[in-house]
Amino acid sequence: MKKHTFLPDQPPPTNTVGVWHWLRVNLFSNVTNTLLTLIFGYLALLGLSAIFEWSFLNADWIGSTRNDCSRDGACWVFIKVRFEQFMFGFYPTAELWRPKLFYASLAVIIALLAVERTPGRLWIWLFFVNIYPFLMAALLFGGVFGLPVVETHLWGGLLITLIIAIVGIVVSLPIGIVLALGRRSNMPIIRSLSTVYIEIWRGVPLITVLFMASVMLPLFLSAEAETDKLFRALIGVVLFSAAYMAEVVRGGLQAIPSGQYEAADALGLSYWKKMGLIVLPQALKISIPSIVNTFIGLFKDTSLVLIIGMFDVLGIGQAANTDPKWLGFATESYVFVALVFWVFCFSMSRYSIYLENKLHTGHKR
Repeated sequence: MKKHTFLPDQPPPTNTVGVWHWLRVNLFSNVTNTLLTLIFGYLALLGLSAIFEWSFLNADWIGSTRNDCSRDGACWVFIKVRFEQFMFGFYPTAELWRPKLFYASLAVIIALLAVERTPGRLWIWLFFVNIYPFLMAALLFGGVFGLPVVETHLWGGLLITLIIAIVGIVVSLPIGIVLALGRRSNMPIIRSLSTVYIEIWRGVPLITVLFMASVMLPLFLSAEAETDKLFRALIGVVLFSAAYMAEVVRGGLQAIPSGQYEAADALGLSYWKKMGLIVLPQALKISIPSIVNTFIGLFKDTSLVLIIGMFDVLGIGQAANTDPKWLGFATESYVFVALVFWVFCFSMSRYSIYLENKLHTGHKR
């Protein structure tokens, strides 16, 4: 018999892959595209160079008053003077070590959870979810261990933004999972209640929810049952976000093939074992991009608390812009706030992509 010789796989031609191929196909495929690419590239270069000159080359970095700022570039002196307010709001200066400890501990925990080889990650996560919030609440508010009480109306800046975002993210996810399971339940009462809850909360804007939680809720309570404004805002954000999270998880549950359910039933697994061991892990993995997108939206929506008299990082920026000593430097304020939001949202987005690729098991096509 004649033997067939198989040649080893060869790499594709260099002119059909890589950056140069992409540029040639998408930007320089013909004369028109080449001219448009050069024109828009030149305009983009002019814009970027102007931004770079304003932000860095001609910017003012040293000083403590507006007299130390020229009009040629950005006045980052304004941000330096107001930095503590952007980070901590109106928290007492003598007690600033408490929110600083909160920032440091939060950064350490997130770093430990992000590293795969960290020993005891499950215990760290359980501590972060079940114990850490109460410890930080006691630390920031005070009244225990000899710490003086700092009322929440003095909290502000990035501190308020992170507290609302973290509580909203951590608490709304499990509530959303329960609501998603309830909406797909075979029991009519549970399915109806879950559906009504989800549709009602998704049918109103968050700004209305915050207003109701801050202004209308106290009207239904007795005079002795006063609740903290921050606590009311947290409840509103959690209930609102849980409804959207439920729909995201429900979409992941619907994407699971029916064979997975049938296989679990064939093994004789109970409902909760079937969901906890087989269905939910796959549904959550598929839903990672949508879940993180909801988290990012929640993080940005924290700026709406300004309407109920709470100054998050954006609210502090707007308040700083009205200071007569620093009139005319609103651009620097908004650029700094935008950079803060971008750093956090971009970090969540990149970690979402990393987690999605890590858990990828071939369900994509």
